[in-house]
Amino acid sequence: MKIVLALPLRPFPAALLTALVLMLPALMLPSAGRAAGFEELVARLPEGSYSDRAEVIEAIARTGDPRAAEVLGALLEGSLHVRKADGRVVIIEKTDAGTVAFDALTGEALGAVAGRSTEKIKVNNRLRGMLRSAIGALSLMSPDRETRLMAAQSVFASGDPANIEALDAALSAESDREVATALAEARAVAILNTDAPVEEKRAAVAILRARGDAAAQAALAPHASDPAIGNEVTAALAEIERVRQMWGVAQNVWYGLSLGSVLMLAAIGLAITFGVMGVINMAHGELVMLGAYTTFAVQEAIRGAAPWLFDWSLLIAAPLAVLVAGGVGIAIERGIVRHLYGRPLETLLATWGVSLILQQAVRTIFGPNNREVGNPSWMSGSLEIGQMTVTWSRLWILIFALCVFAALLLVLRRSFFGLQMRAVTQNRPMAAEMGIDTGRIDALTFGLGAGIAGLAGVALSQIDNVSPNLGQSYIVDSFMVVVFGGAGNLWGAFAGAFGLGIVNKFLEPWTGAVLGKILVLVFIILFIQKRPRGLFALRGRAVEA
Repeated sequence: MKIVLALPLRPFPAALLTALVLMLPALMLPSAGRAAGFEELVARLPEGSYSDRAEVIEAIARTGDPRAAEVLGALLEGSLHVRKADGRVVIIEKTDAGTVAFDALTGEALGAVAGRSTEKIKVNNRLRGMLRSAIGALSLMSPDRETRLMAAQSVFASGDPANIEALDAALSAESDREVATALAEARAVAILNTDAPVEEKRAAVAILRARGDAAAQAALAPHASDPAIGNEVTAALAEIERVRQMWGVAQNVWYGLSLGSVLMLAAIGLAITFGVMGVINMAHGELVMLGAYTTFAVQEAIRGAAPWLFDWSLLIAAPLAVLVAGGVGIAIERGIVRHLYGRPLETLLATWGVSLILQQAVRTIFGPNNREVGNPSWMSGSLEIGQMTVTWSRLWILIFALCVFAALLLVLRRSFFGLQMRAVTQNRPMAAEMGIDTGRIDALTFGLGAGIAGLAGVALSQIDNVSPNLGQSYIVDSFMVVVFGGAGNLWGAFAGAFGLGIVNKFLEPWTGAVLGKILVLVFIILFIQKRPRGLFALRGRAVEA
């Protein structure tokens, strides 16, 4: 048995039925309606005055069309043109094949552009500011994290209150902590540029105070005279300045440590040579240069034969640089220096002549121009620690320098060669009587110092120009480190390099680089007058003589 419920039917209003019929196409094709609006707005960009163009830009940004950011970006970069023949808006790009046009709406390639066949759609400074703000707002909801972060930073820089609504929407959907912080900071700048309630402005000041950098200072400074929040802004500016000074000190210390690591690598081999043999080797800088050119040669070979090994190029170059520079060092000692022991002036002049020969040899083989030595991927880029920037190349060089120092200490303290070298340093005649071949130890010591100079060249190739004059930039500083720290003492070279590096970096902002070096040199001269053996006095033949 079926039960049928009969519902009373009421006549459908004819006017409502007509309205539904008229609305049906729009309800079925909402995206097509939006696309048509966007296309119409883009077609209007070349028309009217700058004020008319500003209205069109705002309307394009409000559409939210995924193509809007690209079109507005092209307009900002000056690559958005209108084709004179048919009024079509195109994006102009310069390629190897010439200038090519692409449809601004579809991205379709339209072929090469004939001269004067298009006209650039011009913008002024006001429109550029609007474009940056609009592009930033359009990118706030991008699925790519880096795009959202860059967009938040762009909106922060503009401080446009028109972006507050977009920032609120982005903040409510953001899950990444760093991006959310950037969005909140951008919103704080925008809030300060509105007539928002005082409590909301005070919260914005607190957010910028917590950021504590130069950009926050620049955003807060215009509001210091605001009677409602002026006291809070002034206190925030004072706190930010104090924090910035602290980070400035930390940055200078880092720069000093970075410079000190380079000085230590360049000077530590010289400290060994001078401490054991009493030889002032003026060719030491050229041994550093040989290490740098060894790195260049290795990278050139890898680029040509095995590009996939490029990230390993420094690890391959390091032992080869030790062999090349160390071999040249032993040849210098055996061929020249050993005949001049006890004649320091002649040794100095002879090694200076060797330095000129090595420089000219490199110019003949590699040419006089700077040579490109690339950074492996793991040494590229930088990281931010608070308001301090640390480049990966400098950080790895510091770690490398400390590892070389530790390895050298291990060799000198724990190996049989190190024992013999220390014996020759302390008392050469007694060491010879005990059966130690002092001539062989001299050659190996000179080779060890030269090999470490080669390692210094590998490191310097990552932060300095590789040229025949590379070593000359560091030889004077290396001698200052050795004299200040104590000839032949590794810990003296360590303390001298890092101490002088930090002092240099603190002096440079006040005196300039050249005057800073002169002041350091004067200080070392005065210091040596009071303490001739340096920071760490070494007892041995060279000193006692």
